[in-house]
Amino acid sequence: MTTQEAEHIQSIINNANLPPQVRSRLMTMLGRVDNLIKGGNYSEYELIRHYVEWTTKIPFGTLSRDNLNLEEVKGSLDSKHYGLEDVKAKILEYLAVLSLKAKNAHSQSSVRVPILLFLGIQGIGKTTMAKSIAEALGREFVRISVGGMTNVHEIRGKSSNLDDASPGQIVKALISTGTMNPVLLLDELDKVSTSGGADRDVMAALLEILDPEQNESFVDRYLDFPLDISKCMFILTANNVGGISTALLDRIEIVRFTSYNDEDKENIARNYLLPKVRKETGLSEEQLVFRDDVWSVIIRPLGFDAGIRELERTLRNIARKVAKQIVDGSVEGAVVLTPDNFRQYIPDDFGVYA
Repeated sequence: MTTQEAEHIQSIINNANLPPQVRSRLMTMLGRVDNLIKGGNYSEYELIRHYVEWTTKIPFGTLSRDNLNLEEVKGSLDSKHYGLEDVKAKILEYLAVLSLKAKNAHSQSSVRVPILLFLGIQGIGKTTMAKSIAEALGREFVRISVGGMTNVHEIRGKSSNLDDASPGQIVKALISTGTMNPVLLLDELDKVSTSGGADRDVMAALLEILDPEQNESFVDRYLDFPLDISKCMFILTANNVGGISTALLDRIEIVRFTSYNDEDKENIARNYLLPKVRKETGLSEEQLVFRDDVWSVIIRPLGFDAGIRELERTLRNIARKVAKQIVDGSVEGAVVLTPDNFRQYIPDDFGVYA
């Protein structure tokens, strides 16, 4: 049995792409397995097995190849997002630098990835823009909710000597994407807890993670060895900067997402949200038509909501009801929404229209 267990762990190590120092560390652990099992110390054996399994899942050296075609990236962002020219410009500037360095065979210096803070109210499109940036670049995307985190273990991991130990969210994101350069969205930064002392100070941990002078050798407490996370693109979101440390603000570029007026909302609804919702629900343009004069009566009751989340939810509710009517045969041909009939496609408990 002991030989079988040791061979299992060795097989995991042998099949993994590991830096020499990490492989050496795991082989040292492997040398203890037989003695642990012979001595009946199965709990420590399990700790080693879990550590090996987590560590060998890290995609060392695996990078997504960035799409460096500025025209394609701009077209991709424009097709999914109305306005927001500042953030689009910053991404294109970053890609331009990458492109120049790729063409310069003598340039060995790394490109510092910008750390962007998307600042604006809820529902304004911060998360969807971050996803679109990842798609346009050809990178993987992970959203990590840091709002409400009260314990630094969640972001930095917990010592592998503890029974309930595991890596932190950053390492888990690398593992889940299979690359070392994903776009990582750290959501709701302004809601991070800063109380509870140094051991629970998530903001301080984020400061280290986002510091380009330190994140080339980030140490997750579970792994306990330096890990280069400098190639990740970090995008942060917040509703305001009130709860964010000055030291962290000094390291990031703030991109303000301004509130949408009714004209903006109609443009977004017509050209971005409605095509998206039609696709999600399997409806064609001919099956669900919005008459020009219906937009104002849909958007106006949502005027207090400067974002677009509620508007998208409304369109999705309408599309689902239309899809059901088409499938059950209660309507034939196109459904044309007008100021006179649109309320029948709004849920009864939708308070705005009560």
